[in-house]
Amino acid sequence: MAKEQINNPLHGLTLEKILVSLQEFYGWEGLAERLEVRCFMFDPSIKSSLKFLRKTPWARKKVEDLFIYTLETYGDEEAEAVEES
Repeated sequence: MAKEQINNPLHGLTLEKILVSLQEFYGWEGLAERLEVRCFMFDPSIKSSLKFLRKTPWARKKVEDLFIYTLETYGDEEAEAVEES
């Protein structure tokens, strides 16, 4: 039997949904300011960022942590952006 993911705010969200949501909320420049990750600084795109983040656990963790922080800080605005995507 699978464990319940009650306290996991990322449960059910794909990396793509998280990334699209953050990009819509902060924009590429905003992401580059908050996370010093090259895929956000130089010629960013969803496709190239996803490719990099899937291969780079430390960068993915930074993105997930920013998403959780954004949900906790801005709550409803970010939740609506995730639901729309």
